[in-house]
Amino acid sequence: MSTPRTAVADTDDEAVPRARRGRPGYDRSQVLEIAVGLFNEQGYDATSVSGLAEKLGLSKAALYHHFSSKEQILEIALDDALSGLEAVLDDALAGDDLPAATRLVAVIEGAVRVLTSRLPQVTLLLRVHGNSDVERAALVRRRAFDQRVARLVEAAQDEGALRADIRPSVTTRLIFGMINSIIEWYRPGQTTVAPDELATDVTRVVFDGLRAY
Repeated sequence: MSTPRTAVADTDDEAVPRARRGRPGYDRSQVLEIAVGLFNEQGYDATSVSGLAEKLGLSKAALYHHFSSKEQILEIALDDALSGLEAVLDDALAGDDLPAATRLVAVIEGAVRVLTSRLPQVTLLLRVHGNSDVERAALVRRRAFDQRVARLVEAAQDEGALRADIRPSVTTRLIFGMINSIIEWYRPGQTTVAPDELATDVTRVVFDGLRAY
């Protein structure tokens, strides 16, 4: 994805007081992590460059040393989440000698691992509303991802591995509705279930349901 070159407009041009400049510096990845956390906490649109600079204890000039705009931070974070999901799907589809259901399991488990390892970025992705070019581009990629997964679901139906009386697009939405809901309660270091265990549990619910036979 292209990187914006122009700093976003900010109605508050007052720099953070110089007294804050004595705080330890941040590298680019740390600025990104803190910014994404603030976007998730306050909402992207509600977070100003001045507010982000104040959170970091930096001047806006120092912030622009790392990123050209607030929108560039958003773009990088969304690309990180989407690239992780797309890589999982690409890897699964590359194994075209495997049954479609086996590849679908790989997609589901891989998507859960991406979510748990990139929780802030995926959370931000799931809260995008399409209010800017960057957000609309991310939504286009999400739709393309969903469509590719739906075709894999359809292939698994054709093989007889999945029930065929539910539309592939609906099945895909239901699967990822469950996966995406994990952002509401999963907290690294606090949740007792490990990412791999969670991935297995989600797959079991998708394929076997909850009923004991």
